[in-house]
Amino acid sequence: MHCYNCGAQLTKKEYCTNCGADVANFKKLMSFSNYCYNDGLDKARVRDLSGAVGSLKQCLKFNKFHIEARNLLGLVYFEMGEPVAALSEWVISKNLRPKKNIADDYINFIQKSPTQLDAISQRSRKFNQALLYCQQDSKDLAIIQLKKVLSDNPNYVQAHLLLSLLYIDAAEWAKARREVNRCLRIDKNNTMALRYLQEIEKASQPEEETRGVKRGAKSEEVLKYQSGNETIIQPMNVMEQKRGAGWFWMLFVGLFTGLAVSWFLVMPARVQSAKAELNNSLIIAGEESDRKNTQIDALTKQVDALTKENMDLRSQTEELASRDGQMSTVEALLRAAYTYIAQPDDTEKFSEAIEQVDREAVESEDTSEAVRDLYAKLLEITGTDLAKSYYDTGYRAFRAQDYDTAIENLKKAVTYDAANSEALFALGNSYKENGNKRLAIETYESVVTLFPDTEKARQSQRYIEQLRE
Repeated sequence: MHCYNCGAQLTKKEYCTNCGADVANFKKLMSFSNYCYNDGLDKARVRDLSGAVGSLKQCLKFNKFHIEARNLLGLVYFEMGEPVAALSEWVISKNLRPKKNIADDYINFIQKSPTQLDAISQRSRKFNQALLYCQQDSKDLAIIQLKKVLSDNPNYVQAHLLLSLLYIDAAEWAKARREVNRCLRIDKNNTMALRYLQEIEKASQPEEETRGVKRGAKSEEVLKYQSGNETIIQPMNVMEQKRGAGWFWMLFVGLFTGLAVSWFLVMPARVQSAKAELNNSLIIAGEESDRKNTQIDALTKQVDALTKENMDLRSQTEELASRDGQMSTVEALLRAAYTYIAQPDDTEKFSEAIEQVDREAVESEDTSEAVRDLYAKLLEITGTDLAKSYYDTGYRAFRAQDYDTAIENLKKAVTYDAANSEALFALGNSYKENGNKRLAIETYESVVTLFPDTEKARQSQRYIEQLRE
């Protein structure tokens, strides 16, 4: 036993030898708490579960840190068919002692299967629905619900007690006795079950044999027989009345009475039975709908998770593809730089190498500044020569009326040397001769904008006006 103030080990003295705190009353409380725990343990061993619950609660009242008592209380609750209460006690025990606690095994046993958790939740909903039916005076539906609960969890003491109470209310003593006996097999000294059993015994005793019989009558004059749980006493010496003239009216009255009994007793019972069957069908349909909704929710969550995973994988793929594209662009640029350094006079070979470089990829923000600087430097050094080479090839194609080839080479010439007005003007002429008025006008407008007050600009303006007319 440890001191409540400093946590030091206590001795037989009435005070703590470490901090000097008075621990006399504390020792008494801890001793009484241990006594209650031992009492609860003894009662649990002989299946006095309700008594064990009381003793263990008393133990925890004096010492809430009694881990063994709390774990045992959870086991007792679980044996009585109340896994939610048991799980609550084990979770508290786990929080009080996170390590080396057997409550871990109990919690894992319940939570290891989502199906088991769903079954526990379904049983709780069914029992609560049965209570609601009782409040609504729909006792037949409550009995049906409780039977379903007990089919899933035969040790549910509270369900046995409620079902026996409903049978007592319906005067079905045999069924009530059976449910009470089942409850007592689980919890031998359950006070409520013993009380119900006492009421059942009192109500099912046969009536006094002399009830309805005059004192002094001879026993031979009475016929007694048992019908179910009731004792029927019928006089033997009653003489049958002679049939008179009114027997026909008596027969008529009897038939009318039988029809009235059928109408007022049998028909409502059948209607009530039909309603019960209908309500039962609705309950089954509702439970099936709940199960389907649960499955749909689970599948929806699974689809969302897969969708998110797919988006993540797609993002990773795009990122890898982007990186691969950047590496290809860098390799092409390095190859072009090497070609220029190795053979600076071979313009044709260098132009083929620089054409393999994706200009948009190089100029994008994702590309490093060193790569952009290298590309810009290569164009600064070789751009004019490349533009002149492409311009000569394109202009020869234009003179040969091969306008497609001319457009292809002149576009490259303008790309490598934006200040080459001859190449830009020739490109506009190629578009015009090839029949592409829109691109021709756009190219002529570029000439007018980039090279104003020049002969090329004036010629371009005239061509624009002609094309627009």
